[in-house]
Amino acid sequence: MTKSKLHHCGDPVLFQHDFRDEGEPEVEFNPGIAGRLPRKNTAAGVLARDERDRILFVCPTYKPFLEIPGGLIEDDESPLAACHREIREELGIELAVGRLLLIDWMPAHGAWRDSLQLIFDGGVLSRDRIDAIRPAENELSRCEFHRLDVATSRLKPSMARRVSLAHRALLDGETVYGEFGRRPPA
Repeated sequence: MTKSKLHHCGDPVLFQHDFRDEGEPEVEFNPGIAGRLPRKNTAAGVLARDERDRILFVCPTYKPFLEIPGGLIEDDESPLAACHREIREELGIELAVGRLLLIDWMPAHGAWRDSLQLIFDGGVLSRDRIDAIRPAENELSRCEFHRLDVATSRLKPSMARRVSLAHRALLDGETVYGEFGRRPPA
C-alpha cells in the first residue's frame, strides 16, 4: 500500500515524516509467514449522547438490532479515521471524536471472525447537531436516543454489555479493556 493511500486523522506532514522514519519494511525471516498469520476484524464506533445523557443508536436496515454509529476499519485506515468516516457515511455529519473509552474483544461467531471493537467518546450533541443528522438511506432506517436500560432489550447481549462498559468508562474517566462485553477479573 502506498503512503498516500493510508488513512489517519493526525497531521499529514507529521504522519508522512513518521512513516518515512520507520524505514524500509522488515524482510520476513520465514518467507510467506506474514500471509499465514491470523487476521482480526476491527471496528470503531462512538458513544454519542444528547443533553439528557441518552445514547445515540442507529437502526440498520440489514439487521434487527440497534447499533451505535460506526463500522469496520478498512485496510490501511486508522481506527480514528474509520470512526470519522463511518459517522460521515452513516449520519451525514462531522463529529469531534474524543478519547478512546473501550477496547472489547469479540470471539468468532458463525461466519464472523474474532474482532476488536473500539468505542470512542462521541460527545454530547447539541440540538442543532442532532437536527443535522441524515441517516444513510441505504444502511439505516433511523436514529434513536435511548437510556441504556431502555435500549438493552433491542441490543444483542454483547452490545448491551459493551455499551454499558463504555458508558461506565466515560463516567469514570478511564479507558477499559473488555472481553465479549465483560471486564475481565483483575
